[in-house]
Amino acid sequence: ASKKIAAALFAFFLGAFGAHKFYLGYTKQGVIMLLVFVFGFILLGVPSFVIGIIAFIEFILYLVKSDEEFELTYVTGRKPWF
Repeated sequence: ASKKIAAALFAFFLGAFGAHKFYLGYTKQGVIMLLVFVFGFILLGVPSFVIGIIAFIEFILYLVKSDEEFELTYVTGRKPWF
C-alpha cells in the first residue's frame, strides 16, 4: 500500500519528470518521460503538456486500483504504461 501511495504522489507532483517511473523501477520509461518533458519546451511546450497529462492519468489509475491489483500490475507484472 505504501508503494502505491508513494507512486501516486510522485505521479501527481513530479510525474512530468518521470519520478513515479523511476520509483517503480522503470528507468527506461522514466528517462523517456524526462527527455520528452525537457525537450518539449523547444516545440512550444506541447510534448511537455502531453507528458503531464499522461502522468496525471497514471496518478488516477494508481489511486483507483486496489493495493493487490496495483502490486500485481506494476510491481510483480512490470507493466510500464497505463
